Amino acid sequence: MLEPPIRPGGPPAGSKRDIEAGPGKFKGLVTRGASGACAAARRPRSAAARRLRGLPPDAKIRGFERAPIEVLEPPRDICIIRLSAIGDTCHAVPLIRSLQRAWPEARITWIIGRVEAKLMSLMPEIEFITVDKRRFGAEFLRLRAALARRRFDLLLHMHVSFRASLMSTLVQAPIKLGFDRARARDFQWLFTNRRIQARRHEHVLDSFWGFAEALGISERRLEWNIPLPQEAVDYAGRVIPDAQPTLLISPCSSHSMRNWRAEFYAHVSDHAARRWNMRVVLCGGPTAIEREMAARIVATAAAPPVNLVGRDTLPQMLALLKTATVLLTPDSGPAHMAAVVDTPVIGLYAPTNPARSGPYLSRKWCVNRFPEAARTFMHREPEQLPWWVKIERPGVMDLIQPDEVTQRLDEFMRRDRAAGY
Repeated sequence: MLEPPIRPGGPPAGSKRDIEAGPGKFKGLVTRGASGACAAARRPRSAAARRLRGLPPDAKIRGFERAPIEVLEPPRDICIIRLSAIGDTCHAVPLIRSLQRAWPEARITWIIGRVEAKLMSLMPEIEFITVDKRRFGAEFLRLRAALARRRFDLLLHMHVSFRASLMSTLVQAPIKLGFDRARARDFQWLFTNRRIQARRHEHVLDSFWGFAEALGISERRLEWNIPLPQEAVDYAGRVIPDAQPTLLISPCSSHSMRNWRAEFYAHVSDHAARRWNMRVVLCGGPTAIEREMAARIVATAAAPPVNLVGRDTLPQMLALLKTATVLLTPDSGPAHMAAVVDTPVIGLYAPTNPARSGPYLSRKWCVNRFPEAARTFMHREPEQLPWWVKIERPGVMDLIQPDEVTQRLDEFMRRDRAAGY
């Protein structure tokens, strides 16, 4: 179900005081597209709401990606749509920090998935409106009621999915900024009236910087600065109580074709314990597939790792990642959570391209078999595939062999010890 907005303070969403603080009354403005479709926008009467100047009513959609958004005054109310997944919400945080540095007085509301909000709500200055993506019909109606009397100066539509685009129609804002036409899949381009600059072959995090640049914010600073609750820090301290190097293994992705074999993880776990005297800890969510994977790793390993799968919260996992020496994982949420706390990641990539979705600060440590997957399963060179393509086929992760991963771990540990960490 739709949960009440998580607000950093002030009146409840939709209250009289909340509405009066908004950008004022609006009247309709219709912007016509090249295909004859219309994208509804709003133009505020009040001076406070006329902070973002758009294109004239007869401007063509084709011109949106070239026309800059002229910022007359800092916007007061900004809405962001990025529902999921955990990794992508992590990628969005540096953009949000850039907005806050440029416009410190702006209020930011983030429409986000219920699970993802359990991590992102650690940012107390952001208002979160959470939705359960599994119950779209009921959630759409609840979101409509929650946003019926809300007004925003700007919507950043950062989620390319048809469900997210339908939700964007409930956000009343004069400027609805989305991806350029090539990246606006699932008809997102029909639901926005401005576009970021077109670029090719960008990492997901880099693509989000396009939203800042469209608003005249050119600074790119990698800053997450998500505060950790003391309870989560204490939890991590109990799991990793000393300076012994710790290998954290998060073995599962939400996409089963990205998961490696349990016996392969067990091989790497034993190597880490034997060669480097590492503490090995398994972590992950409470789903059946994750619990079964962890049980098989423990049963197969000669030196069974500590099994914490399904036993921690997302804030606790973030604190655990911060305390660990290195993380081993496929393309998964924890791979990107590790970047938030600057923990190196040995990523296992075959069905997805690490240049697009790898751990942002650790792509050099990834074991990358995406090119071989393209040739084996798609019979094409990777450069011939669309940038966003995923090769989630049975057996694709078997392209990565345990000896490759232990070699990468050895390289990392030798560098780590040489640096005196």
